[in-house]
Amino acid sequence: MSNEVELFVSLYTDEDITNLIAKLLRERGFNAISARDAGMLQKSDDEQLEYAVARKMTILVYNRDDFLEIDKKWRAAQRTHYGILISEQFSSRQISEFIRRLSNFLDHVTADEMINLVRYLSDFK
Repeated sequence: MSNEVELFVSLYTDEDITNLIAKLLRERGFNAISARDAGMLQKSDDEQLEYAVARKMTILVYNRDDFLEIDKKWRAAQRTHYGILISEQFSSRQISEFIRRLSNFLDHVTADEMINLVRYLSDFK
């Protein structure tokens, strides 16, 4: 297997984020899936992260506090995840800005860099 495949971040969007985001990212050539597309609506935050981990995906979330706590719990248990990307909430009128920032993130961060890391989308303005 080529290491090149592992260089690119695959993104899983939590159910709080419209499935349009994953669709628009796929249209731009990125690997992305939404919780809705995955049949993961109404699952717990832990289950959402488990889904992402099983597929070696970085999870994109709005609910910072919950996922910081989950990250802390996983670190204490020495469990590996493939990254948590925390975003402020964007309205439907701000979709293009949301996609622009996500594209910037996906263009500049590798999958290896995201292992067990929490990043903020606001760093990619």
